[in-house]
Amino acid sequence: MKEIRKVFCLKYLNMFSVPLQFLAVCVGYYFIEAISRHSLFSAMDFMTERPLVFLYNAFLIFTTTLIVYLFRRRVFWRTILFIFWMGLGIINGILLSTRVTPFTGPDLHLITDAFEIADRYLSPFFFVVVVILFVLAILGLIWLFINGPKYQGKMSYKWNVPLILAGVLAFAGTTKLALDKRVLSNYFGNIAFAYEDYGYPYCLATTVFNTGIGMPRGYNEKTIDEIEKSTETLPETGEKRPNILFLQLESFFDPTLVEFLDVSEDPIPTFRKFMEEYSSGYFKVPSVGAGTANTEFETITGMSMRYFGPGEYPYKGILKETTCESAAYVLKDLGYRTHAIHNNEANFYGRKNVFANLGFDTFTSEEYMAEQDDTNPNDWMRDRNLTKYIMQALEETDDPDYIYTISVQGHGDYPEEPMIDNPKIKVSGGSSQAENYKWEYYCNQIYEMDQFVKELTDTLSKWDEDVVLLMYGDHLPTMGLNVTDVENKYLFQTEYVIWDNMGLEKKDKNLAAYQMAAEVMDRVGIHEGNVFKYHQARRNTKNYQVDLETLQYDLLYGKQYTYDGANPFERTKMRMGIYDTTLDSIQVVSETDHTYYIQGTNFTPSSQVKINGEWYDTVYVNPTKLIITGKELDDFDRLSVVQRSNSSTRKAMTKSHDRAVYALLADSKWKLDSEKSSSDTGSMEETDTASETESTEDSGEENSTDNQ
Repeated sequence: MKEIRKVFCLKYLNMFSVPLQFLAVCVGYYFIEAISRHSLFSAMDFMTERPLVFLYNAFLIFTTTLIVYLFRRRVFWRTILFIFWMGLGIINGILLSTRVTPFTGPDLHLITDAFEIADRYLSPFFFVVVVILFVLAILGLIWLFINGPKYQGKMSYKWNVPLILAGVLAFAGTTKLALDKRVLSNYFGNIAFAYEDYGYPYCLATTVFNTGIGMPRGYNEKTIDEIEKSTETLPETGEKRPNILFLQLESFFDPTLVEFLDVSEDPIPTFRKFMEEYSSGYFKVPSVGAGTANTEFETITGMSMRYFGPGEYPYKGILKETTCESAAYVLKDLGYRTHAIHNNEANFYGRKNVFANLGFDTFTSEEYMAEQDDTNPNDWMRDRNLTKYIMQALEETDDPDYIYTISVQGHGDYPEEPMIDNPKIKVSGGSSQAENYKWEYYCNQIYEMDQFVKELTDTLSKWDEDVVLLMYGDHLPTMGLNVTDVENKYLFQTEYVIWDNMGLEKKDKNLAAYQMAAEVMDRVGIHEGNVFKYHQARRNTKNYQVDLETLQYDLLYGKQYTYDGANPFERTKMRMGIYDTTLDSIQVVSETDHTYYIQGTNFTPSSQVKINGEWYDTVYVNPTKLIITGKELDDFDRLSVVQRSNSSTRKAMTKSHDRAVYALLADSKWKLDSEKSSSDTGSMEETDTASETESTEDSGEENSTDNQ
């Protein structure tokens, strides 16, 4: 009887396998949304208030599960698909606990960046749990594959294959119908809200497959010619060439705009004073709580993110492949030197590669800064160290300079417990003490950033050249703010100030990030660059946004009618750091344990010695001294000092010249008298370069990024 019941059950389970599978998918999808929304009740509200959207997303997942009907081990494949979709839900839930924006397709390209900063957000215990669960899952899947149940009936591919095809076609038709009836949307003005409105699976799929800029209606050469003619009313570029500085302040905004927050004193007194004295206003940005690189993209290129796919990062897409018109390229044509500065590691968001495609001559990243140990409690480098490197860039040549600086100190995640002894600014008014601690930490960080702004402007005030300095926040901090929480009732904006030592007239206006470079250039009489001239001539005119989309498409994805069919911008041979790292001499400290001082210039904590092509443990002492120990150096050993990436890859970025020990050690018997004299005076001249070789990992062109 027991066996009969088993056979009977299996028969009917197989008979109703498809509807039962869909029902199981609906249950699983409910929990995916619950994880993403951090609430079972929020998921229930979504299911009951937007049932068609809920069923559509369930249908999307169900369509992917139809593949199980091609295999006998259906339980095994259902389990794999369950782990896949539930894993995506868990990833999204974790990300939304640390930032405002959900998990998107472009985040797949940022996986290396995620590993780089994950330890700042997640505890070691969490990683241990993840590793254990991963191992258990693998072992479980192996057991299930070997011992799990198999379909015992006849495999009927003539029915199963058409079933799968019918499911795919039905899903495609459902998608078109849902878009036509506005049940779904393929435009996300706010990606976080879109995920809440249209469900996680659909939005994730959209960000994976909907990328770039689609060809606008009516795109042709004539349309581009008309757009270009509309900018001919602008005056000619003047003779002035002031230094133009952009300072992007990480997560910087005015906390007094948060209506429920009470602060003991003004966290941004300098910035507020400047807003009263210089041109200022609201600064519209393309993201909330994250997406620094997209604000950069808009301010450097003058292009709007609204025309790209939802959740897209051009730094991880089109700009990996091609050069792009930018403020750096435009100003270079006017005789400017162009510099990028960032007190975080160079490869984050792929900047080390992208900045060369945006026309920068130099890029000074964290790896080229001696003050890497000057960090806040969250281990982000303090912004006050940036003043030194901005001034180095200004001093590099007599040419005018365009300097784009990206700060990092204000970066989250903000701790829910006290991290600062005797904080200068105390905060109350949050919904919990943990929230108050987060705001207190944040307010004290931006207070320090505000002091950095004061130090920088005080220094620039003494500079004997004309300077225009734009300062702005890249996005709101990751605090889970709603539009009802802020005084201006809008989350996609911070504030800006245009400081100068030239006596520019104060003109207050609200601007978008993609309009800002054009505005600054206009203020100093520069009318160059297709995109920037467009903003100067067409802002707030009829068809402004329509024509901007068409122009962006032409420049990045179209036939480039603007450039007569050929991109004129060549990738720059960008150097890392302002000054070379040099290896000048060796001093014996102890012959017993073979300890040596390596002496030179521009060393940082990222400097590491290579001996005969092999990495060697190195201790950073100061910008002119390193220590190595434990290996006796021979006269003909070859040494170099390499700047290594602070990312998890630890790749070599740039290096000093290879030099033989005999040319560096003052008392070497192999050294000629002239060489001894040269070494004793600290010269970096290499006397034995004929045999110099470099590995593929190290650039053959010192301080070049083109031959890495």
